[in-house]
Amino acid sequence: MEPKRLYRSVRDRMLLGVCGGIGEYFGVDATIIRVVWALFGCTGAGILAYFIAAVIMPQNPEN
Repeated sequence: MEPKRLYRSVRDRMLLGVCGGIGEYFGVDATIIRVVWALFGCTGAGILAYFIAAVIMPQNPEN
């Protein structure tokens, strides 16, 4: 059995696919992840964390 991997989404993306990939990984709607990330983004650290995640997370090779 292959372990589950965290990828940026190709299908469910608004900007770079980070929230869509997190939603696919945890099996929740990406809209919920986006709302939480938007609230976190208001702190300033969330914006930096988003772009760091976009650089670190590879794009999903299956799509």
